[in-house]
Amino acid sequence: MKGRNQTTLSGFLLLGLSIYPEHQHLFYALFLSMYLTTILGNLLIIILIQLDSHLHTPMYFFLSNLSFSDLCFSSVTMPKLLKNMQSQVPSIPYAGCLAQMYFLLLFGDLESFLLVVMAYDRYVAICFPLHYTSIMSPKLCVCLVVLSWVLTTFHALLHTLLMARLSFCGDNVIPHFFCDMSALLKLACSDTSINELVIFITGGIILIIPFVLVIVSYARIVSSILKVPSARHIRKAFSTCGSHLSVVSLFYGTVIGLYLCPSAKNSTMKETVMALMYMVVTPMLNPFIYSLRNRDMKEALGRVICKKICFCP
Repeated sequence: MKGRNQTTLSGFLLLGLSIYPEHQHLFYALFLSMYLTTILGNLLIIILIQLDSHLHTPMYFFLSNLSFSDLCFSSVTMPKLLKNMQSQVPSIPYAGCLAQMYFLLLFGDLESFLLVVMAYDRYVAICFPLHYTSIMSPKLCVCLVVLSWVLTTFHALLHTLLMARLSFCGDNVIPHFFCDMSALLKLACSDTSINELVIFITGGIILIIPFVLVIVSYARIVSSILKVPSARHIRKAFSTCGSHLSVVSLFYGTVIGLYLCPSAKNSTMKETVMALMYMVVTPMLNPFIYSLRNRDMKEALGRVICKKICFCP
């Protein structure tokens, strides 16, 4: 498995999960259940939004894109993780490692951008309700999603191409369950200063700025709601914003802590737990936080079941 450079390197060993053999089956069942929950939950959201015309609104258009992103984001790592848990040699080919890194960056960045777009949508809906339809036009909604895809595709491709130019020698063990960019840089035996500089610069654009925009949007929402003399509306707003902010904090907090604020004191196990939180837990929670607790989604599910199974008009 070890090679002198990137032309002879056949692959890497993924040793991120240190699980005792007697606990192997338990964790395998746990991760499989979480992955299936993520897939089914996000697929259900996408299907409901497509089938029910009542959900053809900007908010649910963005939700369907977020669900697709979560579905793909989780699928980049989980199948390989589950396979390696059943393998004596948890390896991944060199090309497969670069491909996994590319799609992790793509869908991770896309989630970051979509969270901003969704926060902006809620900001307009609550703070400017009379102008919501004119501001959040179908054209603007499509443009926001397309722009998110274009920017994240370019960002992921940039890092992948910079990584592909590096040479690898000596150790080929990645202390993670996925092809982590920072871990790959540590294994490289060529100069990585350009890679690190690009990570620092683009990290602020892709993570810090969106995180600040999300927080500002929800702060304005809360400020606007507090001006309404209705205890019921205040409770509803804080409940919704609190749930959304919990997922936002979980996603951005772990990513920023893992990549932009690394610490020499961070153990491999701590980094693995943080990675699992935003790669596995967040995509699984999003369907419950954003949609399945939503009354409109529940009513849409009832209508679809009635129409498809009960043959109601």
